[in-house]
Amino acid sequence: MNSLIFPPYISEGDRVVIVSPSSKIDKAFLKGAVKRLRSWGLEVSLARHAASACGTYAGTIAQRLEDLQAAMDDEETKVIFCSRGGYGAVHLVDKLDFTRFRQHPKWLVGFSDITALHNTFQHEGFASLHAPMARHLTVEPADDPCTLALRDVLFGRRTDTEKGFGYTCPAHKLNHRGTATGTLRGGNLSVFYGLRGTPLDIPPENTILYIEDVGERPHAVERMMYNLRLGGVLGRLKGLIIGQFTEYVENKSLGKDLYGALADVLKEYDMPVCFNFPVGHVTMNVPLINGAEVTLDVGKKETRLNFSNPH
Repeated sequence: MNSLIFPPYISEGDRVVIVSPSSKIDKAFLKGAVKRLRSWGLEVSLARHAASACGTYAGTIAQRLEDLQAAMDDEETKVIFCSRGGYGAVHLVDKLDFTRFRQHPKWLVGFSDITALHNTFQHEGFASLHAPMARHLTVEPADDPCTLALRDVLFGRRTDTEKGFGYTCPAHKLNHRGTATGTLRGGNLSVFYGLRGTPLDIPPENTILYIEDVGERPHAVERMMYNLRLGGVLGRLKGLIIGQFTEYVENKSLGKDLYGALADVLKEYDMPVCFNFPVGHVTMNVPLINGAEVTLDVGKKETRLNFSNPH
């Protein structure tokens, strides 16, 4: 049974804050995100240093920590939107204080480098939302399906039915068919790989893991997967969702394409495995609730990921 706390869903008029805990961001994307979120009827504010810069980061460690901690502590704030990923969230994870947050939980939204924060929030006992960020909210149209899904999840419009909600994607030739139920966890492979062996590592037991990455060479991705295999992680998972791996050169240095290489690592496991799921550094990056109880059904013609109603 899921023991994670789900923050309250939001309503029009609620206060949300945009923070930049990782890399610096173009101010145009901050402006666009504010406009989009206000169109949902929300009261939107930018954290004090959201548009700051210190080298490649969105401010110093102290500035980024100040903004995130202030958002976590503010009892009126209902959602913390991370503006972008990049690198830098790991600077903050061991400095966050959840004392006041526990009294007023709120949704953390983001992906990529924000995986480090998702792991931290789950370690502290809270569900969070792996979902598009400021650039997506700015450049994609108002009727973009992932934008609408993000809005609907936050407002509880997809989770207020007895059956919950889910996503469907076409079958892939490398899939392992089967059905499993467990807790959904995951995100950017290289980010959570960097937390292996720490208290913020993803626990494999009862986990349906999803992975994605950007700009990683195929042999580096394979090496990380072998780490999960040799460390006993893959053998303890309930299921595995392989999302999008982008911005790399498919030079077949492994003797086959990346998905083929990953399939070889996974061939000995009988858990359900889905390839080519719509999550990652792509336009079709569906919102996923980290910490939710889900059922992964990998069938002959399609894969279905269904979220149970946490309430």
